[in-house]
Amino acid sequence: MMWGATVEGEERTSLGNELKTLDILFDRVMESHVKMVGKKSEEEEDFLQYLIRVKDDDEKAPLSLTHVKSLLMDMVLGGVDTVVEESHLPKLTYLQAVMKETLRLHPTLPLLVPHRNSETSVVAGYTVPKDSKIFINVWAIHRDPKHWDEPNEFKPERFLENSLDFNGGDFKYLPFGSGRRICAAINMAERLVLFNIASLLHSFDWKAPKGHKFEVEEKFGLVLKLKSPLVAIPVPRLSDPKLYTA
Repeated sequence: MMWGATVEGEERTSLGNELKTLDILFDRVMESHVKMVGKKSEEEEDFLQYLIRVKDDDEKAPLSLTHVKSLLMDMVLGGVDTVVEESHLPKLTYLQAVMKETLRLHPTLPLLVPHRNSETSVVAGYTVPKDSKIFINVWAIHRDPKHWDEPNEFKPERFLENSLDFNGGDFKYLPFGSGRRICAAINMAERLVLFNIASLLHSFDWKAPKGHKFEVEEKFGLVLKLKSPLVAIPVPRLSDPKLYTA
């Protein structure tokens, strides 16, 4: 490695130690994944388990564990100093599920926008006089045990198992309302929120202030808020400072 000649003294020693530590780390990852081969279905495999399985199953595949390890290093190290792009969003299925589950438990408008009925109606045996002010309790609908397993638990996985979206077609999930008065900016809001969350998670590690406990108790109003502010400290994780000034 010719560039190594430009690294001298303590810097060379430090670099060598870091590379050795990194190599040991990748070896441990490889060992743990080799042990997991065959214990998961193909749908549950990550890309490393897939490569190891291909190496073992296909004699024609020009792969060895050394090749697989090199690919792993390229994937991990090559993705460190990059930024989130819009083209990445459709691939972030679990993050999408996290966003949907957050809005299920904590809808921004817990009672949606009030409506008025144009004529007297009978709903479920109750008479609703004309021009009544009607609120839809989305907060209660989203926690109804008739429609949700463990409704008070935060389980993003539930949205990996169904096709629920923000369009209000299924009345058990209405974070943006439904019908003609549904939020007009759903698509833009969904993409912007997902993009911003992905960017923050990719660019920073997050930790709580010392001695601080996270609390998610809510403060009810027209807009749902946390009773106590949520405080988190971002720690830059990208090595190139220029990526933070784009």
